[in-house]
Amino acid sequence: MKPVLAAAALAVAFPGTALGAGLVQQRELQPQAGRRVLATGTYQLVGLHWRGTGVVRYRTRALSGHWSRWRVSADEDALPNRGREIRALRGWRIGEPVWTGASEWLEYRTVGRVTRVRAVLVRSPRVRGRLKRAEIAGAPPIVMRAGWRADESIRRGAPYYADGIHLAFVHHTAGSNVYSKSQSASIVRAIELYHVQGNGWNDIGYNFLVDKYGQIFEGRYGGMTRPVVGAHSMGFNSGSVGVALIGDYGSSAVTPAARAALVSLLAWRLDLAHADPLSSVVRVSAGNPRHAAGRPVTLRTISGHRDVYPTSCPGASLYAELPSLRTAVSRAGLPKLYAPAVTGKIGGSVRFTARLSSTAQWTVTVRDAAGATAASGTGTGTRVDWTWDASAAAATRYTWAITAPRMRAATGSIGSTPVPLSLQQLRVTPTIVSPNGDDRGDDAKIGYRLSAAAAVTATVQDALGATVATLFSGERIAGKQELTWNPEALNDGWYRVVVVAASAGKQVQAATRFWIDRTLAGGKASRTAFSPNGDGILDRVGVSFQLLNAAHVRVRVFRGSTAVGTLLEQDLQPGARRLSWDGSGLPDGRYSIRISAADSLLEVTQAVSVTIDRRRPSLRLVSLQSRLFRVSEPGRVMVVVNGRRYWLGVRRAGPFHFAYRGTVHRLAAYAVDLAGNRSLTISARR
Repeated sequence: MKPVLAAAALAVAFPGTALGAGLVQQRELQPQAGRRVLATGTYQLVGLHWRGTGVVRYRTRALSGHWSRWRVSADEDALPNRGREIRALRGWRIGEPVWTGASEWLEYRTVGRVTRVRAVLVRSPRVRGRLKRAEIAGAPPIVMRAGWRADESIRRGAPYYADGIHLAFVHHTAGSNVYSKSQSASIVRAIELYHVQGNGWNDIGYNFLVDKYGQIFEGRYGGMTRPVVGAHSMGFNSGSVGVALIGDYGSSAVTPAARAALVSLLAWRLDLAHADPLSSVVRVSAGNPRHAAGRPVTLRTISGHRDVYPTSCPGASLYAELPSLRTAVSRAGLPKLYAPAVTGKIGGSVRFTARLSSTAQWTVTVRDAAGATAASGTGTGTRVDWTWDASAAAATRYTWAITAPRMRAATGSIGSTPVPLSLQQLRVTPTIVSPNGDDRGDDAKIGYRLSAAAAVTATVQDALGATVATLFSGERIAGKQELTWNPEALNDGWYRVVVVAASAGKQVQAATRFWIDRTLAGGKASRTAFSPNGDGILDRVGVSFQLLNAAHVRVRVFRGSTAVGTLLEQDLQPGARRLSWDGSGLPDGRYSIRISAADSLLEVTQAVSVTIDRRRPSLRLVSLQSRLFRVSEPGRVMVVVNGRRYWLGVRRAGPFHFAYRGTVHRLAAYAVDLAGNRSLTISARR
């Protein structure tokens, strides 16, 4: 059968918004093994998201009818550091965005364990007209975001900034190397759409992109000369600049135009940061699959993405060129000033150091807030090293500059100006305090932040404004402050925490409201998991709570944020209550049982988590000699050795050892999970 006919025969209808209704489309795919073909509508860029330890193989069909080579999703895309920007895709693996050109079919199959797959398809608008370039002194021509028509309306939040740029990571975007010069801006726009609307990131991940024609594009928003934190090298985004070559450089050679542009861009950007392209730096990982959070890693100032992450990026061909690239960057734009540093503080000695690429006369100048010269020093050589005796200097803010002929000056500041007193982020947690002795919300935690040291008084006022408690009165240093208080002496009702801070004749105040309500106490479930499969073993779970006041009570079952059942809703008098739940035909999974009690004051809620699990666990004997087992989930394991029984508690899924010192002649074992499901019995003989 011809490919086109095969595609038509195998095409499956999948849910999803048509590309004609928007620029980005996400389509859930069926993860079963076996080739499947999806008719998509026209797109130019595709990226896959998947869950599981396996991979997805896929290929695309152009409008011309030509099928691309098969690709493997194993190479994950450049990623943000762990945190808010990547939370939306927690648990998903994110494939590189691949520029395909105008295409309309997608064929795929899974390899290994893949539980979910979705395709993100992007149709990028064509960018027409002259590309507007930035004019920055010393910089190569760079197409600004406005030039490639970045969609600023989809960008999320303000950019984040690091303390400076310390190194550069080189990437490639993967995808086709067959594109015209006029298409490059559309490719950059497509990557922006994929990163923001497909992956949920704040903006395009790379700081700069370079096409094969030598065109340089501004990437992430925030200022090309500022240390913008990108989303290109998980764990090492802060303090680095990410530059991606548009195309796949696994085997293809980098064009001379692209190489020249990359050299000029890195030479300018690293010179701006006074970073030596031939040196190494030590950076502390923020956490990724290769380098755990907190681990110091030594890296070249110009590194490849694969140096910090399990990926083939930037491709074998481009990666092999990095040594010669470093040399070319180091020779571009000489002379240069490297690694300026200031140690010490006002009131003592302050030392200024730096390195120069060649011998020159250098000058260090320190100026006060009015711009007058407070101190200066000069010297000649390749090393700057001068110490300022600042023991008699006023405790204020100064600016400094290290200069040498024809070199970019290094500048900075030292000292500080007095911080104005402010009191921010006052909060009471929880906002509804219930000092009823059930260890759930019994105490109020009061937190706030001071900008400077101050005398602080924290009090509690009732609804009439009368002070009913003083929580603290004394000196506090600048920074985050916390205190814990038990309001058991107060009646139910609403109150205000008032915090007053005073320093140097200035006084600031903040207040926030909270409630005390003891109505609901002791909400709990009899088990964390149960198995409503009709076998008479843990088919139901008990739910209990206590009312200290009369209230209207609702007990509902939620899966995520969706209510899936109501166990109780009625007016109840004070007292202990208990009810049971049989799962009501719901599928396996984790549920939240929320107990809400509404009295004359307000509604309070307590929640307990319960898992429905009807599946039996699996138990495997890995090695009889070493008594090594592997179990699929936590619970208990019964091991019978030579006719004698032993119960073992297993806290987590995975391998575990059974400590038995004697000779094992006969062994049998089975596992019971937390829901009471029993595995098949395994046995072995020596």
